[in-house]
Amino acid sequence: MEISTLLGLIFGLVAFLGGMVLKNAPLTSLNNPAAYVIILLGTVASVFVAFPMAELKTIPKLFKLLFVQQKMVKKSDLITTFMEWASITRREGLLALESKVDEIEDDFLRNGMRMIIDGNDQEFVRDVLMEDIHATEDRHKAGALIFSQAGMYAPTLGVLGAVVGLIAALADMSDMEVLAHAIAGAFIATLLGIFTGYVMWHPMANKLKRISKKEIQLRLMMVEGLLSIQSGVSTIAINQKLSVFLTPSERAKLIAKEGGSSEQKD
Repeated sequence: MEISTLLGLIFGLVAFLGGMVLKNAPLTSLNNPAAYVIILLGTVASVFVAFPMAELKTIPKLFKLLFVQQKMVKKSDLITTFMEWASITRREGLLALESKVDEIEDDFLRNGMRMIIDGNDQEFVRDVLMEDIHATEDRHKAGALIFSQAGMYAPTLGVLGAVVGLIAALADMSDMEVLAHAIAGAFIATLLGIFTGYVMWHPMANKLKRISKKEIQLRLMMVEGLLSIQSGVSTIAINQKLSVFLTPSERAKLIAKEGGSSEQKD
């Protein structure tokens, strides 16, 4: 479970409802079906107009990414794995890694490993893997764009909902008390539009971008690691080359881990 998404939505609702209570705004005013229809259905309609169905079919998967934590290999573990493979390659040759291919769970890494074992040219391997990364990045951008566009449409639809509400309210001005309640209700659509746009859709788009960036960084590490193994570099060189992808704290943990492993071997 991606707990941060759930907590963010809960905190947003608490801030929204708590603010209304503190401002003495009646919560019963949220019982406005017309506002929900205009904002929610209107946002869906706008997104359908803006994107082809092939991209919209990915929305359930995108929601899963937002609420279910993705299982990604740790960067430090990836470096350790590449160091082991480099050691095997230098002792037994590149073909010795053929037995490791079926153990690799990640499709991208497994395909890259097969290419270097098959003896493909380094430039060819790099070009194929980088094209794969660029294609993946484009797909991720398209998914995040759906949510960011929804975040842009929702507040504007809130203005539309307020205008519709005001038209209905001003149609009968015989009772000023009823008119006041009607005008207040008219702005519920604006409130919902801003809330869904800036507490839901825009932040969700940002989270998808962050998830994408993390995955792309892992794949770039894999490319560098695979090409380094193909070049026959040492385990120390691979460690130094791939450690640039780590944060200072991650590097410190990796050094401590390697130090502990060395002591155990001694």
